[in-house]
Order: sequence, then C-alpha cells, then structure tokens
Amino acid sequence: MRVLGIVIARGGSKGIPRKNVRELCGKPLLQYTAEAALAAKKLTRVVLTTECDEIASVGRACGLEVPFIRPAELAKDDTPSLPVIQHTVDFLQQQGDRFDAVLTLQPTNPLRLPSDIDGAIDLLETSGADSVISFVDVGEKHPARMKFVGEDGRVIDPPFAEEFEGQRRQDLRPLYLREGSIYLTQRSVLMDQHSFKGQDCRAWIMPPHRACNIDTPFDMQMAEWLITSGIAWGEAVQ
Repeated sequence: MRVLGIVIARGGSKGIPRKNVRELCGKPLLQYTAEAALAAKKLTRVVLTTECDEIASVGRACGLEVPFIRPAELAKDDTPSLPVIQHTVDFLQQQGDRFDAVLTLQPTNPLRLPSDIDGAIDLLETSGADSVISFVDVGEKHPARMKFVGEDGRVIDPPFAEEFEGQRRQDLRPLYLREGSIYLTQRSVLMDQHSFKGQDCRAWIMPPHRACNIDTPFDMQMAEWLITSGIAWGEAVQ
C-alpha cells in the first residue's frame, strides 16, 4: 500500500499567532509532526501544504517536502481540511504520483509517535476499512454525566443520562472522543466520496497522556508540561 502523508499547516492562526512555528520545548511545533512522519516506516511520501512562506521554510528545515505553495483561496479561516487534502492529492497525481491511502497530519497534535502512524496503516491494510481515525477515552467527562441547564437554572437530565445519579464510570459503556492525531483514509473514499471517514471507520486509540490538541495558550502549556515531565512519551499517569 502506497500511503501519502500530508502535513497541513496554515499561517493564519488566531488563538495562538504563528502557532505552527511557535517553539515548544525548543522546537517549532511543526517539527514534532515532521519527525514522527519521517521516522514512520510505512509512509511512502510526506509533503507539507501551506500558504505561508515562513511555515514552508521551517517545514523544509525539518525535512518535509514542499512541492507547492497552497493557493490563498484554500487558506481562509473557514476553509475545511477536505478540499486542502484533495488539492494536494490532485497536484501530485498530475505529476504522476498516485497513492492508495492518505494520512492527514495536523501539527497541532505534537505527541503522536511513528508507531501510531505505522500501526494505523497496518490496521487499514489488514481490516480493509475505509478509514482509521484516532480516538481517546472520554474518561471522567462521560456524556452520561452531562446535564442540560434551563434558562431558570434548573438542571435537566438528557435522554442519555446515567441510570442513577452517581453511577460509577466503570459501569458506563466506554465512549471515545475524536482526537486529531490520525486521519487515515483510502484514496477512493477521500476523492470520490469526499469523506475522511467513509462507511467503515476503525479506531486507533490514543492514550490520554498523548492526546494533546493545541488550540489555546493553555494547551501549549499543557503540552510543554507533558514533554518536560517525561509523561508524554513515558508512562501514563495512574
């Protein structure tokens, strides 16, 4: 299976300006994703799509291939990821390079390992699924414990509420949150069905101590703590 890794990095971040090239523990945020992708054994090719010259320069310094500068119309605040990925696949196909599957890599998830990438690709190959997406157990924030709050402040149980107040989490059916590190999709599903997920999606489970999606300054501080404490790539906190 020929698998294309596409790192998507836009320059117009609002929550954290220049987020994709901001330093995290002495390295640009983008570098963590670049290192994991380039160390993975099952990616055929890894490219970076960006509209930003600074990000392109940092990407090249990290070893990423930058075959083009992304058109401005695909780098707006409200531009979804799907057409960005499809544009990259089309561009490379016009150059004669065609792939069986595509892995979308967001630099905002810096704690994935090469083994996550290779494991997800193995799962896609052996299962024959449409996609493999990373998830994390919701843990203590299980939806069964959530409530609606009325305008008068009255607490209302939703239809999916726990059977009784204070039900143990261990007795609730496990639920998982889409995590962001892995979006691996069969090419035909991505390009013909216009979907990252398809009908048959398999889960790649990420441990909570590596499920880090950076969107705010707090997220950046949390990632720094996870790395400097040794937790990120060491043992999970019990």
